[in-house]
Order: sequence, then structure tokens, then C-alpha cells
Amino acid sequence: MKLLDLTNYLEEYAPLHYQESYDNSGMQIGGFSQQVNKALVTLDCTEAVIDEAVKYKCDLVIAHHPLIFRGLKSITGATYVERTILKAVRNKVAIYAMHTNLDNIRGGVNWKIAERLKLENCTVLSPKTETLKKIYTFCPMHAADKVRNAMFKAGGGNVGDYQECSFNIMGKGSFNPGVLATPYVGTKGERHYEDEVKIEMLCPSHLMSNMIGALLVAHPYEEVPYDIVSLGNTRRDIGSGLIGELREGMAPRTFIKKLKSSMKCGTIRHTELLKGKIKKVAVCGGAGSFLLKDAIAQRADIFITGDFKYHEFFDAEDRLVIADIGHYESEAFTKGLISEIINKKFAKFALRLSEVNTNPVQYYS
Repeated sequence: MKLLDLTNYLEEYAPLHYQESYDNSGMQIGGFSQQVNKALVTLDCTEAVIDEAVKYKCDLVIAHHPLIFRGLKSITGATYVERTILKAVRNKVAIYAMHTNLDNIRGGVNWKIAERLKLENCTVLSPKTETLKKIYTFCPMHAADKVRNAMFKAGGGNVGDYQECSFNIMGKGSFNPGVLATPYVGTKGERHYEDEVKIEMLCPSHLMSNMIGALLVAHPYEEVPYDIVSLGNTRRDIGSGLIGELREGMAPRTFIKKLKSSMKCGTIRHTELLKGKIKKVAVCGGAGSFLLKDAIAQRADIFITGDFKYHEFFDAEDRLVIADIGHYESEAFTKGLISEIINKKFAKFALRLSEVNTNPVQYYS
């Protein structure tokens, strides 16, 4: 299939709009019109991964971490990033990345960690703001169902686990068609009053252009009236990190042992184990120290993530346990997650999980 068909689906599942401002998710190398027959899924894209893709005749690498993260002024092969780019281009291997957009969605990386730890009642630790807009339109009463359904189909009207949510107010609109107008109702040069419905609903910001397009097609008026309002509301299902609960509290040392086994990590760096049981658990795949204050504010008993610096461990201040399981270890199961997402839509598309251990951190034992 064309690469565009696959990326359209992936970006519908994990919209690029939800990635962090510093990130570079999406197409890294290749053209959307390129035909792809087999994909290699990896956490990181390195020279060894491209070699693996070539060996198994994969013309696409789907990575969690973007290969191209910072600006490049030249591509001479001086760094591993440049060498990987050159090798991918020479072998016609496309590269696509799903990073913080996959972290931030419901069912994404953090939900996978929560699943492995058997957490219940999970909610986003730091919900995103400014991801929603509200759209208002006014249409004749007999056309309201058609317009409303078109807007629903374009992605509007979803509130948490509820779909097709709208608010409707009956009223009377007025207009006077000009000499060049082609009015749907009314007479040129005469003020006309029409019984109308004001329809309003929420829409994710990244779908607003789709929503407007659907509205313009479905609405019967020559000049379609609509208003768009940006909202500061948070979305409970979109954002950084996750917090949930164990069905039954566990002794801290017992939980640490369970964590090591569940996440298959070789070692865990942690603060002093506190008295009392571990019940409320906060998690963040990758580097999550920026969420420590959120974990404390929501009274987590333990915060599990990677890449904590020495002095950041002091910030726990005996209010919770920080458990650093490693960046790679916290995201090692992301390859399986990406594979599951693709198989939901393209069950027959050939996928292979990379066997290359791209973890740059090694442990001596």
C-alpha cells in the first residue's frame, strides 16, 4: 500500500497535534506516495536497525524515538544520525516516528505500562490544554439533522466516553439577500425571517478543518454562518503520564520486586522506601521527572519513570518513592504497542519487531 494510507491511519490514532512542542514526530525520511510492503518496528532508529530492515526486506522503519530530533546543517556521516540517514536513503528505507503523540493519547505508551502493572481507575497525570475548540452554526430546522450528523461524522461531538454530544437552541434568524445573492429561502431585497436551530459542539483542534468542510457541504445556505471558539479546557484522556491504583496495596519492597519483573528491567534506582503500602501509582514512559510535582500533588505513593538526575531524587522529600527503571526499560514494550495499533486496521500488512537492542546504557554485573 502507499505509505500515505498507513500514516493517515497512524495520525488518526495518535494525532501529530498531540505531540509536545519540542518533538519531531511524523515522517522523517521518504515520500508519502512511496509503496511499502513490510515494516520494521523499533524503539530507536540506528545504523544497525537499518541493516536489519535491509536484511529482512523492510522498506519502512517505524520508530518511537525520532531519528531527526534537532536541526541538521549538513549530512556528511559525521554522527550516527547522519550515517543512519544516509544508509536509509541509499537503501530506499522510509522512516516514520511516533513519539510524544503516542505517549499522550489514551491507549498509548503510559497505558501500556499501566496494563503491565495491572493498574485500575487510570487517569492522565497532567492533562493537555488548548486541544479543544467549540463550533457554532445556525441552520433551518429541516436541515438540522443533516448538518449535525455531518459534523459528528467529521469528528465533532465527542466528550470523554460520550459521542454525538451537541447543544441545540431554537431561534429566528433574519437576512436580506443582496442583488447578487442566490438565496436558499427568502426574496432578494426583502428582509426574511427563518426558524433556525443553533447547533454547538466540541471538536478537537486538529479536526477543525475537517469539521468546517463537512459543515459547508451539508449546510443548505449559500453563505454558511459559523463561529469557532478556542477553549482552555483540559482533556482528561490526553496528556502526559498516568496515575492509577493497585487493586490491593502492596508492601514497598514487594512492589519493587513486582515492578522489576513486570517491566523486565535489570536494575531500579529508587529513593528510600517509605512506610505504608503502595496503592496509588504514577507512571511516565521515558524521561518523566518533569511530572514529579503532579505525582506528589495527586498523592501517588510511587512514581515510576526514567532518566532522573541525582539532585532530582531529593525533590521527593519523603512524600513518595521515586523509582527510576531506565528510559529504555520504561518504553521497551512500545514496539508491541505500535504493532497492535497497526494490526487493528491492517491485519495482513507485514510487520516485524526489531531484534536490535538499541539501549545505549549498559549495566555491569
